[in-house]
Formats: sequence, structure tokens, C-alpha cells
Amino acid sequence: MNEKLLTVEVLDFLEPIQIFATGQTVDSPEGVNMSNSGKQLRWVAVRGTINDWTIYIHFAQYSIDFVKQYGDKICDKHHIRKLVPCTDEAYKKYRF
Repeated sequence: MNEKLLTVEVLDFLEPIQIFATGQTVDSPEGVNMSNSGKQLRWVAVRGTINDWTIYIHFAQYSIDFVKQYGDKICDKHHIRKLVPCTDEAYKKYRF
């Protein structure tokens, strides 16, 4: 998903509670700066139940399912759009 643009049409097509994108980044200003630890982070983008979506993030040592359930929600617009490029309309459906 990271090479493609998330649109409202794509979001409408996804099943509720479906992970539709995942990846890794570094915990630093160059990646997604959560605590500036320099460690690898795993993130998952999840479609919600009411046609919204969000991204959860945690240290990469944890599984995708663990990150989905216990990860921190990303709330910074720059980080959201960096991990999941999206249209303005799709961004408006992000669950903060």
C-alpha cells in the first residue's frame, strides 16, 4: 500500500478491522520519532468499523497482531501521510 495512494474509494472497499498496510521505520527524526531511541519500529494501518482508519506503531520486535492490539496510535499528520500516502478526503477519515 505504501507505493499507492489511499483514497476514499479504496477505504470503502476494505473490510472492517482489516490491516491494509504495514511496514517498519526507525524511531528517529528521520523516521517516526516516538521516543528517539534509534530502534526499529513496526507500524500497521487498520481500517476501522465505521469506515475510518488509523495507524498503530510499536517496537519491531513485536508481531503485527501485537502492534494492532497494543501499539500507540500515530497522531501527527506528517507521520500519518509519510507512512500511508493518502488523498485529503481519505486523511479526513483518519481516527485520532
